[in-house]
Amino acid sequence: MADGILPGLVKGMATTARSLTRRAHTAEYPDVSPALPSRSRGVIALTEENCTSCMLCARECPDWCIYIDSHKEEVPPTTPGGRARQRNVLDRFAIDFSLCMYCGICIEVCPFDALHWSPEFEYAELDIRDLLHEKDRLGAWMATVPPPVALDPGSAEPAEVAAAAKPARAAGAAAGAGAAAARPARVRPARAGTPAPATAPEVSTGTPEPPTETLAAPPVAETKRLPVVREPSEQTSEQTSEQTQVLPTTDPREPE
Repeated sequence: MADGILPGLVKGMATTARSLTRRAHTAEYPDVSPALPSRSRGVIALTEENCTSCMLCARECPDWCIYIDSHKEEVPPTTPGGRARQRNVLDRFAIDFSLCMYCGICIEVCPFDALHWSPEFEYAELDIRDLLHEKDRLGAWMATVPPPVALDPGSAEPAEVAAAAKPARAAGAAAGAGAAAARPARVRPARAGTPAPATAPEVSTGTPEPPTETLAAPPVAETKRLPVVREPSEQTSEQTSEQTQVLPTTDPREPE
C-alpha cells in the first residue's frame, strides 16, 4: 500500500513545484475585456429588415420570452396589370432576457437569418424589467456580431451560395423556346372524307422523309329493302266485317 501512495505523493509535489516557478495569469476584468470565441452566446441581435413576422421563433421558444406584433399592408403591383400583394410589417419584436435560457432555438429555426448570436454579455441591469429588450435595442447589438467563421475545406456549399450561382430563369426559358423552334413540325395523315386542317409549313432539316400513305376506307355496298310479309291474323277491319254473316231474328212463340 505504501508503494502506491509514495509515487503519487511525489508526483503531486512535483506539480506544485512547477507551478510555483510560473507567473500567475490573472484575468484583469473589467479593465481588460476577455477574448471570447466568435460563437459565444452572449446576447441575441436582430436584423429587422430580414424579419417577416412568421412567428416561428416565438412558437418554438420553450420559455415564451419572445413577443412579436405585426400588421399587413398592401403592396402595389410592380408591373402594369399585375395584382397587388400583401406583406407583414413588423411593429414590435422584444425578447425578455430575464426568462431566456440561451438555448439558441430561435436562431436555428429562423428561415431568413434575422437573429444572430453576439458575444456581448455586459448588459446587466439593476431592475429586472429593463432586461426586456425591444427591437431598437436588439438591432443595436448587430454591431457587435462577428463575421461567420470560414467553412472547412471539405464542407458542403451553403444553400444560399448554391441558389445564387444558378442561372436565371429567363435564360433557361429562352433556350427551351429555341430548342422547340428548331424541331420539325409533325403532320398527321388525314382520314378519308375529312378535310385536312391547316398546318404550319414544315421546317426542312436536310434529310428527306418517306412519303406517308393515306388509307382509304372500303366502299359499303347498298342494302336492299326487304318486302314486309304479314301474318294471316293481321287483317284489316274491312276484311273482317265482310266475312261476318247477319242471322235473322225469330220469335220462339211463333209456329214454324
